[in-house]
Amino acid sequence: MASFNKVLLMGNLTRDPEVRATPSGQSVTALGIATNRQYTVGGQGGEKREEVTFIDVDFWGRPGELIAQYLKKGDPIFIEGRLHFRQWDDKEGNKRSKLSVTGENFQFIGGRREGSGGPGGGGGRGSAPRETQGEATPQAGGGEMEAGFDEVPF
Repeated sequence: MASFNKVLLMGNLTRDPEVRATPSGQSVTALGIATNRQYTVGGQGGEKREEVTFIDVDFWGRPGELIAQYLKKGDPIFIEGRLHFRQWDDKEGNKRSKLSVTGENFQFIGGRREGSGGPGGGGGRGSAPRETQGEATPQAGGGEMEAGFDEVPF
């Protein structure tokens, strides 16, 4: 039986993206996003509530570098990726685990920020809307990613 692991997320960055390098020199960018869902409890006319989910995302290579270059905390982003489950032992010997997303593709959402030369999520009134795509593809021989970059105005 075949399996399928695909995640589509749209949310806002919860912190500025952080780029770091592996010992082999490959860059990996860590970012967090928040997604929200609004729903009503008690049927029509009931109490409206909102649920927020915080998700950690890692991008390998150029896509992450582009995200870090153009986005900051609060900016919106659309991410396509896959779930990744990690397990480790902490310093006290306790078993720990974490479910996160490994980003594979992304789109900037919104217009340019004032004073910015690149895409952003400011989306302020009067800014020209623009969407940008970045794609990551696995490199042979490892789980690291390499990117192509394509601008598509809308």
